[in-house]
Amino acid sequence: MFNSPAMKRTRLIRAWKDRLARQGIVIGGLFVIVAVMLIFFYLLWEVAPLFRNAHMETVYQQAQASDSPDTLYLAVEEQRDIGFRLTADGQASFVGVRDGRLVSQHTLPHAAPLTVVARADAISDLVALGYDDGQVLLLKQQYKVVYPDDVKTVLPSLEYPYGETPIAMGDGAIQQLGLRNNSDSLALVAAFADGHLAVKTFSKRTNFMTGATTLRAGDSLSWPGNGQVPQGIWVDADSRFVFVVYDDGLIHAYDMDTPAALPQERRLPAGRKVTASSLLLGGISLLVGDSRGVISQWFMVRDADNRYRLTPVRELKLDDAAIVTIRPEQRRKGFVATDASGHVGLFNATAERLAYKAQLDTAGIRQLAISPRADGLFWETVDGRLSFAEVHNEHGDISWSALWGKVWYENYDSPQYIWQSSASNNDFEPKYSLMPLSFGTLKAAFYAMLLATPLAICGAIFTAYFMAPRLRTMIKPTIELMEALPTVILGFLAGLWLAPLVESTLPGIVSVLLVTPVCILGAAYLWSLLPRRIRHAVPEGWEPILLMPVIVFAVWVPMSLSGWMEVTFFGGDVRLWLDHEMGIPFDQRNALVVGLAMGFAVIPTIFSIAEDALFAVPKHLTNGSLALGATPWQTLTRVVLPTASPGIFSAVMIGFGRAVGETMIVLMATGNTPVMSANIFEGLRTLSANIAVELAESEVASTHFRILFLAALVLFLFTFVFNTTAELVRHRLRRKYGSL
Repeated sequence: MFNSPAMKRTRLIRAWKDRLARQGIVIGGLFVIVAVMLIFFYLLWEVAPLFRNAHMETVYQQAQASDSPDTLYLAVEEQRDIGFRLTADGQASFVGVRDGRLVSQHTLPHAAPLTVVARADAISDLVALGYDDGQVLLLKQQYKVVYPDDVKTVLPSLEYPYGETPIAMGDGAIQQLGLRNNSDSLALVAAFADGHLAVKTFSKRTNFMTGATTLRAGDSLSWPGNGQVPQGIWVDADSRFVFVVYDDGLIHAYDMDTPAALPQERRLPAGRKVTASSLLLGGISLLVGDSRGVISQWFMVRDADNRYRLTPVRELKLDDAAIVTIRPEQRRKGFVATDASGHVGLFNATAERLAYKAQLDTAGIRQLAISPRADGLFWETVDGRLSFAEVHNEHGDISWSALWGKVWYENYDSPQYIWQSSASNNDFEPKYSLMPLSFGTLKAAFYAMLLATPLAICGAIFTAYFMAPRLRTMIKPTIELMEALPTVILGFLAGLWLAPLVESTLPGIVSVLLVTPVCILGAAYLWSLLPRRIRHAVPEGWEPILLMPVIVFAVWVPMSLSGWMEVTFFGGDVRLWLDHEMGIPFDQRNALVVGLAMGFAVIPTIFSIAEDALFAVPKHLTNGSLALGATPWQTLTRVVLPTASPGIFSAVMIGFGRAVGETMIVLMATGNTPVMSANIFEGLRTLSANIAVELAESEVASTHFRILFLAALVLFLFTFVFNTTAELVRHRLRRKYGSL
């Protein structure tokens, strides 16, 4: 009986089970939401430092002004304990940057008045000293770290790597000096009072027994200049171009390969005078500071005639006062600049970013040095006071424009999107544009969906609506079983078997994609022309079995004729034909291979969900439509598809999300080339593959490490946006067709 004690207990137990199941589902759903939110916030936690503002903390500031001679050069060693100072009276001293104490003092071996100091490059500690008698002395700082009594101590010293005998550059006082020190050569450029330039080059020889390096004189040149004393002279990294900067805004670029030719002339905009200059790390870019507080970056760019031209690339502004000093960083394309009003700015050229700005001293700054790790500033004010500050600017080379905009990198002819996270040395900056990776992600997903979507949806329609039930019980599990195949196996097969096959039989592969649909439609049309007794001999819903030989024929014939088509229509090599005749590059591992392999992986996902949605359409709807006189095709298009459209759309979006997040197939089948090209025959690199390749090799908490987490966050947002959009559209479709 319904109200018997046993039935009451059964209903009570069932109610408790329902309640526990409901609560379990709710708790499980909440845990899923919490897990997803934790992933999101963890990614934000790792990415946030990239966009944190830089700051400085003053550690030492000398209280009283000094009447010492003018300082011509300042430097600070890597440990940020000892600073180096060269004054106009020829004294070289090492001082403690944190307390101002004098560590040691040295008198230079050449007694003539010191007029100018030039640094070899941003990295080297080698400097050239120009004297009043036209001589040049090469000097290098050395720092040795020892641990007496387990206490770290930095022992500074001076070294004359090419001897204490000066190099004669000419008669008269050297007014300005340029130096370039390479592994096998050295170049000096000196400017004199009448404006003419003297150039001397040297080759290096190293004694393998003693390790000593000597200079062997090479070419000596003389350039007339323009009658003015330059503001700065800079020799590029290859010792080919010499940049001579004048106060009136004129810039001369001499080519050492053609020393007799006239220099290129460039000029700052009218009304702007040059007040400071320097070479950026790597010796390619020239930085020019002017009287309006603007710092412009210039470097050589090849023009349409393949000739180098000095080109202004970008401008950065500190304040309205004239720029006084520019010092480049030693490990990034960053630099620090000061102006006449005492402001200091931390810049990055590639990111076009002013990371920090402050006023250090209202009296103005005479000389400034930045530590090798860019984590300390050591400066001297106009009245002779020394100061030191710690700098926190770990990710100053990152900005929104560097990540998502076109950037004009050194040695490139125009602004481009580039991902190149590492280089052979610090002279070449890493390029962190996420655009090629995002583009590659969408490109791979697009070509995969282009293959998978029509096949999966059409297969689902036929399986759910037209196929015989017995045949459906065999086909549907078989296709769903494809999803269990590991993607690493698919990627392995795509990279080692499919990619060479596509390359060797490209005309056949393309013909298969075009001929197969035509053959299927043609076979269906011919089937419809057969007599009814023949057509009715095949049970309804078993017709796909008859298509199997048609598909085999449609694949076998084009593949067999591939070699003939290549010789007949493409001159024997379709890859060369594409490149030379059509201007379409061809890579063996390309987007076509990815589309075929990843489309195969995505088909089961779309098919399974779409087929379930179609099969779940209530039978009374289809029966009612047929009873009212509609054909099966009309019932499908007017009743079944609209009713199942929310599920079909969800299937497509879930498949797209699967394609966006796929890693192993694109990692093994694309060549991993981060290029932005819609060409189906070129490779690509996706966000997920890039993370898999580079995360293990990146330094923890480095800029590269955090940008990989930013790529993961972008991938997370991609899938979140797609899934959210799919859910919104699905609900809208359900409301629209729910009344059917």
